[in-house]
Parts: sequence; structure tokens; C-alpha cells
Amino acid sequence: MVFATLLAAAICAPCALAAKDEFNVQCWLDAAGFSVNCIDGVWGAKSQRAKELYEQGYGALPDKPFPLKTETVTRLDENELVAIPAKPEDKAKLEYFGYESLKEMFAERGHVSQRCLEKLNPEIVDWNNVHAGDRIRIPDFAAAGVKAGGKATLLRVSLKRCEIIAYDGEGKVVAFFPCSTAASKQNLPPEGELSIVSRVENPNYTYTPDFVPAGEKARRHIFEPGPNNPVGIAWIGLDLPGYGIHGTPIPERVGNAESHGCFRLANWNALKLYRMTGFDTKVVIDP
Repeated sequence: MVFATLLAAAICAPCALAAKDEFNVQCWLDAAGFSVNCIDGVWGAKSQRAKELYEQGYGALPDKPFPLKTETVTRLDENELVAIPAKPEDKAKLEYFGYESLKEMFAERGHVSQRCLEKLNPEIVDWNNVHAGDRIRIPDFAAAGVKAGGKATLLRVSLKRCEIIAYDGEGKVVAFFPCSTAASKQNLPPEGELSIVSRVENPNYTYTPDFVPAGEKARRHIFEPGPNNPVGIAWIGLDLPGYGIHGTPIPERVGNAESHGCFRLANWNALKLYRMTGFDTKVVIDP
């Protein structure tokens, strides 16, 4: 069944969906803490990896459709929208790095790609014309009733696979997250064990330009918190100066070697991992 047909079935008759369909499987995996990154109904390497790790520890996924819900856009949602300027000095004037569109906002709430959100809501023709009172359909993680894994005592970060696996005190895998790693091999952290030295929910971000003309001093700018802050909504700092695990304003690009050196996760995954860890959680960098 193609994804468009799958979602049409979900909208018209949710019970007609089988759990084998890619969209449902991705949703159940995400709810359990085994993320495919952005749920999009397209099966790939990240989905397969999440499914394999989940089944090794927990067996088969639920054999039923994943619940959906319809949320009504509110004035508060609209008030959270901001226009983010291009220049750092203008960005530093923002009081909050909110969402740039309702489409971005609801895609993040549903852990889905923006393209998937479109398919879940085919009746919305113009996403630039969505306002308070309109209704948007997304996955309902609360209604799914899935209890994800508890405290993580160890994180293993694979530079090759671009992934983070969380383990509990008994060595059981409790979560899996695709991540982005450094684009340049020179910026890859050394292999081995690291410690968590800082933990911040809704962090601000200090921007320093990579290039400064000769004779000029680098000007630092502080960017306020928000989902479109360069480090997203959660920061886990490591005892390697300048390196950490954090969110990102562009979740669709997670899972590749493209960062300056840190490990980027989708915002919802960064927050989930943040709440699973503590200063006593060990971090091991693997090849």
C-alpha cells in the first residue's frame, strides 16, 4: 500500500490499517523511544535499525493502527510564530526563537516530517493560510499508552552509524536516536569515554562567527531559547570543550555527517534523551 493511500485510510477508517504499514510501525517505534527521526511513512535504514533494536529487547510491536488526534490551532499557537532574520546581530534582538510556521510547529508536535503532515491533512491546501480555529491531524502519543524506557546509565554514540543508543543499568537498550555528526573528520571527537558536565532545557546559544576579517575582533551574539535556536530545546554538554548532544531546528536533516562537531537530534528526541540522563550517565564515543 502506498503511503498516500495508507494515510487516506487512516483518516477515513483508522481501524482498516494494519500494523505492518510503515507509518504505523514508525509511530509505535517512536512512542517506545526507538526513533526513526522524522516519521514519514517511508521505510529506510533508520527505520530498519530502530525496529531491529526494539525487537531484540521487547519482541513484536503492537499489531494495531497507531492512534491519531485532531488539534485545533489556537491564538497562543499563532503568537509563538516568529520571523527569524538572517543576520546574527538581528537574531540576537529576538526575545524568543519560536516556530516560523504552524506547519513547522505541528510537524514537530507530531514527530513527523512536514511532507508527512501534508499527507495526514490533505484537506489543507495552503499551509500559509492556516489560522486559529483550523484543525490539524497528528499522531497521538498520549493515547497510545506506551511506556518508554527509564533512566539511561550509558549512551553509546556511533560516529559511523550516526546514532545514539541508550542503555539502562542492566545493559538493556532502552532508547535509540538517529543523530548528526561532524561534517569534517577533523572535528570528530576522539573515541572513548566522556562525562556529562552540563544539562540545560531550553538553552540559549552563543554565536561566534567562523571567519573574522583581518584586523577585526570577533563579535559574539547571544540567541535566546526556542525550538529554532541553533541547539534546539535541550543541551547535554560533554567534558570535551565545545561538544554536546542537542536539538536542532531542522529535524529532517538529522542522521548525516553535517554538524560542526556536536551530536544533533530532532528536538523531541533531544528532550526525551535529556530527561533520561543525568550527570552520572556515561557517554562512550564509538567509531
